[in-house]
Amino acid sequence: MAEPLKIALAGLGTVGTGVIRLIETNAELIARRARRPIAITAVSARDRTKDRGVDLACYAWEDDPVVLAARDDVDVVVELVGGSDGPALALARNAIAQGKSLVTANKAMIAHHGLELASDAEQAGIALKFEAAVAGGIPVVKGLSEGAAANAIERVYGILNGTCNYILSTMEATGRDFGDVLADAQRLGYAEADPTFDIEGIDAAHKLAILASIGFGARLDFDAVDVSGISRIKAADIAQARALGYVIRLIGMTEIDTAGSGAGLFQRVRPHLVPVDHPLAHVDGATNAVVAEGNFMGRLLFQGAGAGDGPTASAVVADIIDVARGERGAAFAMPVDELEAMPRALTGHRTGRAYLRFTVPDRPGVLAEITAAMRDAGVSIESLIQHGRAEEGGEVIIAMVTHDGPESAVSAAISLLEGSDSLTAEPLVMQILGS
Repeated sequence: MAEPLKIALAGLGTVGTGVIRLIETNAELIARRARRPIAITAVSARDRTKDRGVDLACYAWEDDPVVLAARDDVDVVVELVGGSDGPALALARNAIAQGKSLVTANKAMIAHHGLELASDAEQAGIALKFEAAVAGGIPVVKGLSEGAAANAIERVYGILNGTCNYILSTMEATGRDFGDVLADAQRLGYAEADPTFDIEGIDAAHKLAILASIGFGARLDFDAVDVSGISRIKAADIAQARALGYVIRLIGMTEIDTAGSGAGLFQRVRPHLVPVDHPLAHVDGATNAVVAEGNFMGRLLFQGAGAGDGPTASAVVADIIDVARGERGAAFAMPVDELEAMPRALTGHRTGRAYLRFTVPDRPGVLAEITAAMRDAGVSIESLIQHGRAEEGGEVIIAMVTHDGPESAVSAAISLLEGSDSLTAEPLVMQILGS
């Protein structure tokens, strides 16, 4: 058997220790599939004294992760530090400069600096792999770049953040409000102490930008992703969606928009109403699911655990096995200089149905003002329900679903109501998936 592939591991959190356990547990199987043994030679983390439940005594320790890349006994650097910049980016750049292949689970770094790193890796003739950066253990990066390589991808969309999906499906099952379920998610470890990146859609947007680049041969453009999170969703919205035959899910969606002057790359992360008969409506808990549609393959559904030590470590080690086999394919399915710089698609012309929720004072004339704004903007209302509070003069929730129409008309109606004392909170607008 060939000489071992020697790897250095930076970051010994949940995923990093999972990688060690996986390599140690499945060493013989991995060696047979990689056609050579995989050997960890050096590690790095912030706290050398912490008990991580794995034996680190047989590995060299570096306090500075960047130093790992310069070691003579390292062929591949595995970056699991996290963060778009800082030590993670410094390590990634140094690894490539030293001619070491790089494997990472860092979606933020890839979304912001992936083109630079991929270009440098191509020039150095080494591999840049990041399967674990998108949807944890689900092989969607490889599925798009290899399994669907013969297809013109028409659309990619799905549930890309397990924290948000856990919160929304738990709200759906229990009837509890957002804040209560978020607190539970933090106690259970599904959400960080600062959950902003998850609940405001930023984590999902990082992943969507990566999928858009791979799927459409586009240059990464994270700043062009339209992002809204789930923090404004109420239990009343969940209940209303159920009554209408929908569930609410945070959906990332990307496609090439060819309509007139608005043509370009469409990238959006927003909560949507999903019909109960759609496959994504049945994705519960901290699960991820990605749908890819191609002109010959039709619709493919990738579903599984989007995070966790086992699934994410599995994706990391799968990338290491690819490197061991000598696979050096382009990180984004084609060379960086062949990726197309696509303009950001305009969205006003996009048509569909929408759910709108208004929180208003319980007094005469409010409903008339809202419906007049809809009329003046050209929005046709399909259904409307008003939910009041028991106490007189309390707030009322007005929820409506529109007929099929342009998004610009809904935006115009909201603008007409801006500043009105008939609204006690900013209106919530959610698209209906598939409409």
